[in-house]
Amino acid sequence: MRALEIAAAGMSAQQTRVEVISNNLANMSTTGYNARRAEFADLHYQQVARPGTINASDGTSLPTGVQLGLGVRTTAVSVMLSQGSIAATGGDLDVAIEGDGYLEVTMPSGISAYTRDGGLKLTGDGQVVTSDGYPVVPDITIPSDTRSLSINAEGEVYGYFTDQVEPQLLGQFTMAGFTNPKGLEAVGSNLFIETPASGPSLVGTPGEDGLGTLRQGYLENSSVDPVREVTDLIAAQRGYELNSKVITAADQMLSSMVQIR
Repeated sequence: MRALEIAAAGMSAQQTRVEVISNNLANMSTTGYNARRAEFADLHYQQVARPGTINASDGTSLPTGVQLGLGVRTTAVSVMLSQGSIAATGGDLDVAIEGDGYLEVTMPSGISAYTRDGGLKLTGDGQVVTSDGYPVVPDITIPSDTRSLSINAEGEVYGYFTDQVEPQLLGQFTMAGFTNPKGLEAVGSNLFIETPASGPSLVGTPGEDGLGTLRQGYLENSSVDPVREVTDLIAAQRGYELNSKVITAADQMLSSMVQIR
């Protein structure tokens, strides 16, 4: 009985949906996190009678035919690219991205990764790194005697020193954009790496070529909407229950068939 396999595929799809929702809710406080959404498509159809087939009895063509679906499959877990709210932190090295784009960092393997998490830190040598210690590209070093920092919207980093009236330019943040940012591969720790689907990174100055700008002293909150996620969770749970009832009904039908004398 195909109903068993079809309902099992439906339960598996709803389970995937719940897993995506649970990951969204788990990351509702993660800086720069974008919510994900599970997407589905129907499986192949068994063509018992194709639409347009000539009816042998009277020569007319079938207007609809008989096509029996075989279930559902997961096609993608897509990133919902939307700007999270901006929260003030007051940190000199906290920078929120307003608009499109990512900060580029260098991973221990030497490859470039990209992030919207602007909660930056300093190493003992004064190098600007992420919370996991990955250096920002291009390298920016803050002297130990820097009294305070100023980062403008275009990513220029200025340092103020006790013995100087005018600030000194210490470096320049750049940003990377992608033709298809949904094609980036998530590797954890708020990092992404480019793939053939995302296209190569397009590095530029913040505020130019469609890239966003930086705001010092702020961080971008997660874009997860808890109310929507809980609503989707209820719908997924009910979908799972309905498919389980189909399995129960199919089992009862098979039981009745077995008991026929």
